[in-house]
Amino acid sequence: MSVAKTIEISSQSNKSFEDAIKAGIDKAASSVDNISSAWIKDQTVLVKGGKISGYRVHMTVTFELK
Repeated sequence: MSVAKTIEISSQSNKSFEDAIKAGIDKAASSVDNISSAWIKDQTVLVKGGKISGYRVHMTVTFELK
């Protein structure tokens, strides 16, 4: 039997949503072991001067407890 826990995180990138997701997972993995999945709850673009200035994602990360 396994037991899992979830955390909610936000991550931002100047490049793309994909880069924001990768940065968020990489950062979470530096302090949490056994990440098994992530659910992207929301994606938002930041706009400055009429142009996209950033990409932000809000996600739920699931990891198995030891």
